[in-house]
Amino acid sequence: MSGHSKWSSIKHKKGAADAKRGALFTKLARAIQVAAKEGGGDPAGNAALGNAVQKAKDARMPKDNIERAIAKGTGADSDAAAFESVVYEGYGPGGVAILVEALTDNRNRTGSEVRHAFSRNAGSLGEPGSVAWLFEKKGLVLVDAERYSEDDAMVAIDAGAEDVLADESVFEVVTAPGDLAAVREALEQAGVELESAELTMRPTTRVEVEEQQVAGLLRLLEGLEEHDDVVAVNANFDVDAAVLERVTA
Repeated sequence: MSGHSKWSSIKHKKGAADAKRGALFTKLARAIQVAAKEGGGDPAGNAALGNAVQKAKDARMPKDNIERAIAKGTGADSDAAAFESVVYEGYGPGGVAILVEALTDNRNRTGSEVRHAFSRNAGSLGEPGSVAWLFEKKGLVLVDAERYSEDDAMVAIDAGAEDVLADESVFEVVTAPGDLAAVREALEQAGVELESAELTMRPTTRVEVEEQQVAGLLRLLEGLEEHDDVVAVNANFDVDAAVLERVTA
């Protein structure tokens, strides 16, 4: 699992760079808008909105931007766009299952562009339900294993975490969706700075990827993540951390 964990950490660092360009803010605003539209504008009573707002705060998104996105979602802003959640499923090099979560105001356009991203990177878009069964919704917290010990991360277990998976680069703290906030709070109160904390679709099984397939797989994943409408890309691959280090260097 080390390679997959390392890739999760790389994605988080890349997300921080995206935020500087403003790309991440756009995606976060859409997520807030859709969550507010579907469950109301109160983060305390709308778990999806609370999670979206927390992710925006983690990325240092201005308070005004957050409030404006909530207003658009609840209809308080007359310029609100009609975004909806869409999930795409497919396969990448090596038979890796890929689950793509998107927010779009044009389902046909986004579907066509996601299909093209798969096909030009040796992947294929599948039918609904083709890979979703290989994933389950979980809370996931990443802690830098080079800065903190396993004992530091184990605070999460007392707060209700299901597991703490140790790796040479990060600790993966896995929670039930409803326990993410409590686990996050416990770690922060213990003085542990988090790399990320979010709800994710976590694979239940993983596929080993050969070194010659890694570069193509990462091109596909990065191409999907860079799409303006895509908010999350989940994949069930595993690769040796040393191989990933060479490919991403």
